[in-house]
Amino acid sequence: MLQLTSRAKTVTCDGMVRRDFLQVGALGALGLSLPQLLAAKAQGAVADDHDRRNVIMIFNLGAPSQMDTFDPKPDAPVEVRGPFKPISTKSPDIQLTEILPKHAELADRFSLVRSCYHTGAAVHDTGHQMLQTGRLFTGGVNTPHAGCVLEYLRGRKTDLPAHVILPEPMGNTGGNLPHGQDAGFLGKAYDPFALMADPSKPNFQVPDLLPPKEIGQARLERRRRLRQIVEGTMRDFEASESAKLMDANFESAYRMITSPAARDAFDLTKEPPALREKYGMNRFGQSCLLARRLIEAGVRFVTVNTFLTVFDEITWDIHGSKPFTSIEGMKEIVAPMYDQAYSALIHDLVDRGLLEDTLVCNLAEFGRTPRVNPAGGRDHWPQCFTVYFAGGGVQGGRVVGRSDPNGAYPAERPTPPAEVVATIYRSLGLDLETTLPGPAGRPFPLVDFGAHAINELF
Repeated sequence: MLQLTSRAKTVTCDGMVRRDFLQVGALGALGLSLPQLLAAKAQGAVADDHDRRNVIMIFNLGAPSQMDTFDPKPDAPVEVRGPFKPISTKSPDIQLTEILPKHAELADRFSLVRSCYHTGAAVHDTGHQMLQTGRLFTGGVNTPHAGCVLEYLRGRKTDLPAHVILPEPMGNTGGNLPHGQDAGFLGKAYDPFALMADPSKPNFQVPDLLPPKEIGQARLERRRRLRQIVEGTMRDFEASESAKLMDANFESAYRMITSPAARDAFDLTKEPPALREKYGMNRFGQSCLLARRLIEAGVRFVTVNTFLTVFDEITWDIHGSKPFTSIEGMKEIVAPMYDQAYSALIHDLVDRGLLEDTLVCNLAEFGRTPRVNPAGGRDHWPQCFTVYFAGGGVQGGRVVGRSDPNGAYPAERPTPPAEVVATIYRSLGLDLETTLPGPAGRPFPLVDFGAHAINELF
């Protein structure tokens, strides 16, 4: 978190003390310089006709049960198929369960991949990393989130950051590994902007968007002259990489908090009350509405976390006993909230002509065990699960891959996380052979060698 506060002292990671800064929080970088952009285009990383493409990544933290949602198994034994009946949908190739009726009404808009799997540990953190970065955190190498990669390669369109996380980054899910929601080896300059607020609250404000109350507009303008403030006694520090990063982030922050368009993009009161109700007046529903507003305002990539932790709240993590969720809790609370908000988002994007240029991908860290456990829930199962995509060039109404009769293992077209992330990059028009500046400056490919996009979706 970059601290640019007014009267309080701020100590940088180098141990240097700086005063009279504006507190703005952790913000993204300014974007590409012209030489960086030209270099990216020269190596095929940026395709001009795809530059208008955006992404909304909905991450289903906790992991939905594939048998109880997107991959019903009505002919399996009762302990496998679970309590929910399959229902027909608007796509003849897709069946869902009865707890997702609004999904069923728009199944011609999205396509499922029912054969995802990974070989990492069956813990949340591992799956979070792999599905958002395409790789497991190993050997100290922290691969950047796909949205951070996009910001590095294309920069920002407007005064808004290129990548925003709503409502905030993932919290504790039981491990101590990175969740894959930062810029990793690209550096903090490319970290996403995190909202850090609940947009469903009546007094919702973006903490890092407005200056502290004690700083007026004139004083705010004076703080822009960062180098003049610290000139003289800070000469050595000013030449350091840390200072360059702080200067860039300061300018980024200044652009954002002084831009009426940026402030307006976060202002949900500009939406009709009926539309807000359509999304659902809860944290996830209003985050989805805010995601649409941000994409419309020029943000390139929005990550929406359905939940922030798996402890002591109702989530997709249906182990069946406290502090986790039961299958009944998923049916009565989680699924209706999720079904309503996703449906509203897709319809809204269609109505505004935004879906074709906006990839909406719904991911999760793993699936759930084929058999219901003694507590009446299902446990972690990375061997097979479902993800799905809409818009951004994806054709709707399709099913790619197939799981076995118990939903336990891929029976056709096994799909690892690297190919899920590669699919996002394909929609954005990024060349999968593009390299990033990895650890120690070594070229680092966007995805592992041999990983391909799920081309059957397009």
